[in-house]
Amino acid sequence: KKAKPGEPDEAKWPSKWGLGRPGWHIECSAMSCKLLGEHFDIHGGGADLQFPHHENEIAQSEGATGKPFVNYWMHNGFVRVDNEKMSKSLGNFFTIREILKQFEAEVIRFFILRGHYRSPLNYSDAQLQDAKNSLDRLYRALRGKQAKVIPIDWNDADAAVFKAAMDDDFNTPEAIALLFKLSDEVFAGSNKADLMLSLANVLGLLQRDTESYFRGAAGSVDGLTAEAIEALIAARNAARKAKDFGEADRIRQQLSDANIVLEDGAGGTIWRRGQ
Repeated sequence: KKAKPGEPDEAKWPSKWGLGRPGWHIECSAMSCKLLGEHFDIHGGGADLQFPHHENEIAQSEGATGKPFVNYWMHNGFVRVDNEKMSKSLGNFFTIREILKQFEAEVIRFFILRGHYRSPLNYSDAQLQDAKNSLDRLYRALRGKQAKVIPIDWNDADAAVFKAAMDDDFNTPEAIALLFKLSDEVFAGSNKADLMLSLANVLGLLQRDTESYFRGAAGSVDGLTAEAIEALIAARNAARKAKDFGEADRIRQQLSDANIVLEDGAGGTIWRRGQ
């Protein structure tokens, strides 16, 4: 870049074209070369940096070293808020720390992964809540199954679909679609819970104990401890057995008012926090 009046003298040098100074493109080449080496595997950045910034990085780095610069470029789409570009000027700018006050980290991770990284990411509270509901479904499929992480046989038909999706430019939406297919089969009684859990772990998903996920790490919900909730469920079951359905409905409503959702099944009654 041509040096401008008022810029520090130590940042300028003479050339046959006049005084020059480093441009911002060269900063990234210099840092990459020092910290990662003259050739490295993956370089990421926003889609808006592809031209001219990353093209300049390639030209100047390869011109300086004579080596290929980067193997893979990953350009992510823009974050939008309620279909508007996120910006401080619009007042719709926020940080991950702020979102974590409302939603757990795994919900945010799932929300990001279910869209392709090159596509625009539209953020809204409704979108995050929908992501939580979808993640809840995956966890519900594993609830009570005692699933464990196993070595993945990539020749398995389902595992091969997952791998093909990830090999296709990190196509996480297709990979997650495969997880939902497996969850439907697990709900129907298949023995694929271990495979489902293991593939999800590749994406950093479903790594929590299911009961901890649904009940919360604090051990209480709206003032009721887990022990108190279990006691109320036992009292409700006793009332149902005695055909005192009015009392059973009263206890269920009491739990509902405390943000506790009951799920009756063949194996008994389980509970989870409400939305």
